[in-house]
Amino acid sequence: MQVLPQPWNAEAVWRALAPEISPEVSRSLENVLQTQDGISLLREECLRLANASGNDLIAMAAAADLLRRKLVGDAITYVVNRNINFTNVCFVGCKFCAFFRGPNHPEANFYSPEQVAQKAVEARRLGATEVCIQGGLPHNLPKFYYRDILRAIKDAVPEMHIHAFSPMEVTYGVQLTGMTIRDYLAMLRDNGLDTLPGTAAEILHDDVRQLVSKYKLNAASWEEIIRTAHALGIRTTSTLMYGHVESPEHWVDQLLLFRRIQSDTGGFTEFVPLGFVHNNTRLFLEGLSRPGPTPEEHIRIHALARIMLAGSINNLQVSWVKLTREMTQQCLQAGANDFGGTLMEENISRLAGSTAGQYVSPDEFDERIRALGRIPAQRNTTYTKITPRLEEVA
Repeated sequence: MQVLPQPWNAEAVWRALAPEISPEVSRSLENVLQTQDGISLLREECLRLANASGNDLIAMAAAADLLRRKLVGDAITYVVNRNINFTNVCFVGCKFCAFFRGPNHPEANFYSPEQVAQKAVEARRLGATEVCIQGGLPHNLPKFYYRDILRAIKDAVPEMHIHAFSPMEVTYGVQLTGMTIRDYLAMLRDNGLDTLPGTAAEILHDDVRQLVSKYKLNAASWEEIIRTAHALGIRTTSTLMYGHVESPEHWVDQLLLFRRIQSDTGGFTEFVPLGFVHNNTRLFLEGLSRPGPTPEEHIRIHALARIMLAGSINNLQVSWVKLTREMTQQCLQAGANDFGGTLMEENISRLAGSTAGQYVSPDEFDERIRALGRIPAQRNTTYTKITPRLEEVA
């Protein structure tokens, strides 16, 4: 569904709508556009933006797009990577997950460190600079399995960036080894871990977590692991899952938390809103959640994040695998500047019911980005190397 008018011209839309929208929303947006920093927004202003609708929402998207241009320019970046889920066996039982299988299920799988390393070798041959590694949590996992994966990959492909192990997996590794969080993360870092996904966050409010992922780590533990990783020089992403049982108030509180952490540590590379894919999940099938985000919610969370996180976390990524192609393009017009990764082998969203596919090639990313009048650019994981992709001249 189209939410933003097309063809999109953020400057023209903002000029046309700024005099027409509610005065409170206008003042908040004008302030952030002028300062290029969301730090001055009061919580009540953020809540008002998080509930914007109609022309207020379209104006907020236009302001977010203008702010994006000022902060990071017109490039839309992406990383060539491979997603490797080393096992789908898991005892946690999150209600939003349709990926996990029991250990005796005919579709259960488990890769050895050497098999994971072989997938990394294949990815490198296909041009990948990163492997993203996460999986289920099976009982009786070897104590140092995560460390051994890192060693196997670095032995096989020393130059490969390893983006691996959510805070939930770190928690499990700590439980298996009896090490402290700090010592465990330092061990992973010293054996090849480059960056950590800031997943397993969902909504960092324990009442919500009890409903959607009762046996996962609590919000305070997630924050402790992220802060400890940052203190050890391990950068992370930040994420939020939306469109299930949460409210816009939860969005605001989580984005404010991310601002506080970033102010203290500077360790976040980007923020990634993750739309809930509902179709095959217990959370939806048991009648506990709404059927995923509305088109307006997709636009609202991306625009809100750009505005609230301006001056703090300036890279805003779309999770294309959880969106339709059309909605992905619109979110890139509502403040986002990064397309994520090529993935090559995405399973979690696919099994939940996503139809966006498992892989997007660099050439297809380039085509989608140029269709928006923006500049495609390949990046490394931490955005420290960005290379524009020039069109070939026939």
